[in-house]
Amino acid sequence: LPIYRYLISSIIVTLAVTLLSVLFSSMAGYILSKKRFRFKKVLFEINTISMMFVSCAVTIPRFLIITKLGIVNTLFAHILPLIAVPVGLFLIKQFIDQVPDDLIEAAKLDGAGDFYIYTKIILPLIKPALITVAILAFQSVWNNVETANLYVNKEELQTFAYYLSTLSNSSNSIAGAGVSAAAALIMFLPNFIIFLVLQSKVMDTMAYSGMK
Repeated sequence: LPIYRYLISSIIVTLAVTLLSVLFSSMAGYILSKKRFRFKKVLFEINTISMMFVSCAVTIPRFLIITKLGIVNTLFAHILPLIAVPVGLFLIKQFIDQVPDDLIEAAKLDGAGDFYIYTKIILPLIKPALITVAILAFQSVWNNVETANLYVNKEELQTFAYYLSTLSNSSNSIAGAGVSAAAALIMFLPNFIIFLVLQSKVMDTMAYSGMK
């Protein structure tokens, strides 16, 4: 296949995972931070504990879920396993904790609903955290070859990272070293450029996410 087919698949998957990760993490962070309901602390502790597990520890459960949902050999198989970003939810929740409750109460007194508070008050105040989660999600999906190896067999649905990994593996030991180095550089450059441009926002998030 032409190389642009792999690039198109990677761009679609990366954009979808990044946007959905930021959306779900911010919505869950708002609920866990500003809403009162049973088992709220338990859910947040589960999310915190989940950060201890590496991806290979949940490979079998993920495979079973993907199979049961019937999305093997689709782009959704690339997207669904990578949407959840536990560290992203943790950072956003800690960041939203800094938003004064009085501000939200004042908005409610003026007739604002949860959707208005979330979109017009919470999101503008946590932009550094949102950008950080977007970077983390982008890095995880852009460099990912696990979903391509496990859930997708159709070549036209493979990602650019998978293409580069097979390219370097198919070369001999001498030429393969150069190909592997070139592939690593190509995959690293987007991550480096994005972080370089947005590093100040990332530093702000790390500085404030641990504060109460």
